[in-house]
Amino acid sequence: MKTILRGVIVMLFAALPWHAVHAQGYPTKPVRFIIPFPPGGPTDIIGRMAADILARSLGQQFIADNRAGAGGNIGTDLCAKAAPDGYTVCMLTVAQSISPAIYRKLPFDPVKDFSHVTLMALLPSMLTVHPSLPVKNVKELIALARSKPGQLTYASTGNGTSPHMLMEMFKWMSGTNMVHVPYKGQAPSVVDQIAGQVQLAFNTAIGVMPHVQAGRLKPLAISTKERFPPMRDLPSVAEAGLKDFDGSSWNGVVLPAGAPADIVNRINAVLTAEVKSPAGREQLLKRGALVSGNSPQQFAAFIKTEAEKWAKVAKAANIRLD
Repeated sequence: MKTILRGVIVMLFAALPWHAVHAQGYPTKPVRFIIPFPPGGPTDIIGRMAADILARSLGQQFIADNRAGAGGNIGTDLCAKAAPDGYTVCMLTVAQSISPAIYRKLPFDPVKDFSHVTLMALLPSMLTVHPSLPVKNVKELIALARSKPGQLTYASTGNGTSPHMLMEMFKWMSGTNMVHVPYKGQAPSVVDQIAGQVQLAFNTAIGVMPHVQAGRLKPLAISTKERFPPMRDLPSVAEAGLKDFDGSSWNGVVLPAGAPADIVNRINAVLTAEVKSPAGREQLLKRGALVSGNSPQQFAAFIKTEAEKWAKVAKAANIRLD
């Protein structure tokens, strides 16, 4: 009788969906954590923070794997094509909500090809210039750019990324013409801006606050309508002369589409609890990020809204990339 009972239990267990079985003990081996930008930039900083939180909470390694290129699309495509077994976790950024509007052949869909976990943080961008540029505020920058059409250069973290689109929105709204110099990430772009190779940029505050505080870069404004808590004296772009200007970068966590819901929800619970804790809030704010943390459904809806917003900017600026 006992043998028959054991056999029935085994059969019932075998009949369970594979993901339900695996979710119970997840993770049982190291997890790959894809970060689609180079080390040192804001996505890398937030991504490694998320990987560390998950490793500490779930008792298994979450190994950061930087896969930079194409404005984050190379690493994101790797994520979309990975097995949906919970052992590939990835960072998704604002750049991937922009990409559908500007790339003719994008190999992934930021809404359909991922299991969305949570929006980790919003990252206000700071409009900074090289200290040698003779401007003190946004109005002076606009006047200088208008007097020298096509002569000022601005850096970005790559074609179609948030710094690129923010500056294109700035150019469109201010009636200026400046030359775009794309990089593979914020870290190398900031190095060249500090060296004076490019004059200005929108950089996420998380990546440039130390350089601003050290006097290596001059801040003019913050990209969001609301001022940034760590630098309350710094006006928003909207306050400084371009009414209705509003935009920010963001970082969230996703898995490939079809990942087990139990695993998605478990990762969501760990991350949202940490970032919403007093210690997590303080850690993010010190690094220039505003805490988010939402449900998988809310994150998916947020990405859809962002894609619609940036599609309007791309159309207005006539931005299309092959």
